[in-house]
Amino acid sequence: MNTPSLIIAIPKGRIFDELGPILSHVGIEPEADFFDEHSRKLQFATNQSHISFIRVRSFDVATFVAFGAAQLGIVGSDVLYEHDYPDLYAPLDLGIGRCRLSVAEPVDLPDAGRVSHMRVATKYPKLTRDFYAQRGIQAECIKLNGAMELAPQVGLAERIVDLVSTGSTLKANGLREVEVILEVSSRLIVNRTALKTQGDMLSPLLSRFEEAVHATTP
Repeated sequence: MNTPSLIIAIPKGRIFDELGPILSHVGIEPEADFFDEHSRKLQFATNQSHISFIRVRSFDVATFVAFGAAQLGIVGSDVLYEHDYPDLYAPLDLGIGRCRLSVAEPVDLPDAGRVSHMRVATKYPKLTRDFYAQRGIQAECIKLNGAMELAPQVGLAERIVDLVSTGSTLKANGLREVEVILEVSSRLIVNRTALKTQGDMLSPLLSRFEEAVHATTP
């Protein structure tokens, strides 16, 4: 595939169900393989010859856009705050993918009173350390990329910091949500250099995304 003028990084997972109406309103439709969960392709053509999608892990979307491998991306605000790349510009909250980044602990965890150190399992070490530092607590972060709820059960960590939507997974694993660190939603992000050098293409596209968000918001 020839490299199109604009590449949009899209996260894998459930977000596309919510993103679909926005993209339709913008007028971008990916090829059929994009919707095939069994497809091994990672880059997809669209109905606009100068635009293609790449499908990557949510945490990698910010990296692809920050380093200019993609000009645009869709990413959760949790990822933006965790990476804090200076080369990213996030002009638009898409209002989708809403959840929260929260602290959870075992329901039977005894109250230890005031503590100065805590071990926390998370894939958000920066946000976690910053959150606890504001409370005068040193957070020892154990980096995990999945199965976070197991950490307290097997003694790996006292608490976890993870994304929460309904809380049902926490409850099923004997955990309770105790503090919200960040309210999360998906953002449209842009590479700052691309916005300067390809502004003639990107600026109208950003305007169409903004119009689409207004049109699809209940």
